[in-house]
Amino acid sequence: MTDWQARCAQRKQSQLDSIPKEWLIDAPPAKQMNVMQIPKQCGLLSIRELEITETVDIEIILEKLASAEWSSVEVTTAFYKRAIIAQQLTNCLTEIFVERALQRAKELDDILQATGKVSGPLHGLPISLKDQFTMKGLETIMGYVGWIGRYAESDCVLVEILYECGAVPFVRTNVPQTLMWGETYNHVFGRTLNPYNTYLTAGGSSGGEGALVAIKGSPLGVGTDIGGSLRIPSAFCGLYTLRPSYERLPYCGAVNALEGQESISSVLGPMANSISGVKLFTKAMIDAKPWLKDPMAIRKEWADKEYELAYHGGGKKLCFGIMWDNGVVRPHPPLHRAMLITKRALEVAGHIVLDWEPHRHLEIYKNSETIFVADGGEDYRMSCNISGEPLIQSMLPEEGGHETTLEEPYVKRLVGPPYHRTTYELWNLHKEKRELRKSHLDHWEATASRTGTGRPIDAIISPAVAYAAVPHGLNTDSFYTTLCNAMDYATSVFPVTFVDANLDHRHPPHEFYNHEDEAIYNLYDSGLFDGCPVGLQLIGRTQEEEAVIAMTETVDRALRLQEKVNDTSKSSN
Repeated sequence: MTDWQARCAQRKQSQLDSIPKEWLIDAPPAKQMNVMQIPKQCGLLSIRELEITETVDIEIILEKLASAEWSSVEVTTAFYKRAIIAQQLTNCLTEIFVERALQRAKELDDILQATGKVSGPLHGLPISLKDQFTMKGLETIMGYVGWIGRYAESDCVLVEILYECGAVPFVRTNVPQTLMWGETYNHVFGRTLNPYNTYLTAGGSSGGEGALVAIKGSPLGVGTDIGGSLRIPSAFCGLYTLRPSYERLPYCGAVNALEGQESISSVLGPMANSISGVKLFTKAMIDAKPWLKDPMAIRKEWADKEYELAYHGGGKKLCFGIMWDNGVVRPHPPLHRAMLITKRALEVAGHIVLDWEPHRHLEIYKNSETIFVADGGEDYRMSCNISGEPLIQSMLPEEGGHETTLEEPYVKRLVGPPYHRTTYELWNLHKEKRELRKSHLDHWEATASRTGTGRPIDAIISPAVAYAAVPHGLNTDSFYTTLCNAMDYATSVFPVTFVDANLDHRHPPHEFYNHEDEAIYNLYDSGLFDGCPVGLQLIGRTQEEEAVIAMTETVDRALRLQEKVNDTSKSSN
């Protein structure tokens, strides 16, 4: 082995050594692709630990912690054990620090017992963190071999606030090298798998969080998003998330790729199995006044008026626009069915659903991607050169990869060489981006003429990705998500259904927009994707996090009510 490979092997072994031996389980058969039920079946978790970790409504967990019905030590232990099961099944973790987390949990239990009061709105709750969020005394490797041994001297602001809120940070999760991939693989920790089908990707760059939270190894995770890194893994793994607007939540002190690139800000957000978790986390962060610790954080308190949808007719009759197709890549059949399901559920609930007309998407995407590569890849090369590791050029597995007809992602042709931009050229990209944001705003405002509510469309519903989770190395679509990063729209993702091979038949060929659209069409095979989660995104306006959460709750209620009606109908038949 070369030196960098030896360092990877040594670091991976130290990670394995940090796992309590009594928490190791027997590996499932290699042919078993869906591992979601292994935590229940492996015998490691007690009945009480299963009850704790199967509780997806975080409000309930917090209530039981506050009443001391569940202690933080037992809740943290239960989720830690399940996280270690998830690690053995999906390779989702980086930092494992059991003793430190349990000590923190015990301190919180002792405070509650002594005072009868909780330590904050997240008292005793274990929370997992993407590997970007520095914790004092722990390594922050972020997918680079050269960062092995780089220990944080202080906590990032997010971690400081989590401690103030009474939370228990307990694991950190895997990311791709460079962070700028919609999949999760690096030379240090390897590849993260999707627990619904390990042949498929969990997405990225918050793919470690996606896999962990999906298998309920964490009640709440925190990831980041610059082009879809929260929403893609959430959609692939059946989760709820929120991509907040620039600087609404505190990023200060976290490490990042492309640091200094401020044209399109990376943002952090929660990932959970319930929308309640998204709301509780977001409100707790904002109520902590992050602008007092992070100079970039916007001074905007949590607005109950906005959460009550005061600017959206009080939420009584909302008007949603559905983006069936963005004119760049046409979604696979399960995504189309998910949009139909959502449209029908909302209409039954008394809301209005109109077709959304895409506006200058290709121009917006080209502008964003050109900004992302304006340094010509210098940031990535410098980080790789520290150790001599090669820059990863493809997420395709070296062995056993799925066949693909896509020779080159459309974005490479769209942006084209030379990738490096001068300062003046970058300024012109910023100027173009401002013009595109104004144009898209005007386009949205103009919908007021056809909603019948006196308001423009309240939110847009669209795919987050054109497909459900795909085989490793084949996630190329970020056209739907990058729109929101460039326009700085607050956006959520919510689960709708699962791929059903009996329902989701291949659509007839259409006139392809480009070669990637054709390759994605040819990728579809209902049998390959059968059983995978299908999620959509809800797109709101800039700095409208409270309203986006509330509207997502509205959509989620409509979907779950329609599910009950359908189940009742099936039972009666």
